[in-house]
Amino acid sequence: MSHINGKVVIITGASSGIGESTAKKLAGDGAKVVLAARREDRLEELKKEITNNGGEAIIQKTDVTSREQMQALADKTIEEYGQIDVIINNAGLMPLSFLNKLKIDEWDKMVDVNIKGVLYGIAGVLPHMEERKSGHIINVSSVAGHEIMPAGAVYCGTKFAVRAITEGLRKEMSPSTNIRATIISPGAVATELTNTITDEDVQEKLNNRGPKGLDPLDPEAIADAIYYAVGQPDSVSINEVLVRPTSQG
Repeated sequence: MSHINGKVVIITGASSGIGESTAKKLAGDGAKVVLAARREDRLEELKKEITNNGGEAIIQKTDVTSREQMQALADKTIEEYGQIDVIINNAGLMPLSFLNKLKIDEWDKMVDVNIKGVLYGIAGVLPHMEERKSGHIINVSSVAGHEIMPAGAVYCGTKFAVRAITEGLRKEMSPSTNIRATIISPGAVATELTNTITDEDVQEKLNNRGPKGLDPLDPEAIADAIYYAVGQPDSVSINEVLVRPTSQG
């Protein structure tokens, strides 16, 4: 039995990829989705598609690196729906590079989006969830949060951090406040995530994987995992889900 119908769900990074697929899936089962991303035009298109299919959605242009904008996102959700049941901190960047390339601006962006964005999302909803003694915080980490790969030192570091933060949140909140915390760790997924890579050596490696190389997952596979976690009753806490392509070592 699904427990999704009627839940109010904030999704960051909702303009494409995993966030977009998750929004469609949850809205299709009766969730009221709050779509957040920087690309407002993409959010408008997604909202239209969801509402045309009988779902309910609102949008809020949001930069997750802004504490003020993340708080405004939470405030708007409460103003519109009176509650926040779930937040999915999905927004992320992956400009892989070898450390000796010294792409420090890219390191900073990953820390700002992948770590601070998650923390600002937690900060925006946690007081409300504590007051209600109910809520679910889902943070998207990565298989890169379990193992380190060449050219991924900083990216992997941010995703290890997401896992540590989420598990810490669970241990602090779940026993006393009924606030659940879930880590979703995708493997390779066919999204726009690799579009931010500027290191030519990394791009060459990706381009030369060949026909027998990695076959990435569709974003819907990760949306299915998130749907499973959200759909559990309050007494069930899905702590972490790893989803890899079968072809990924």
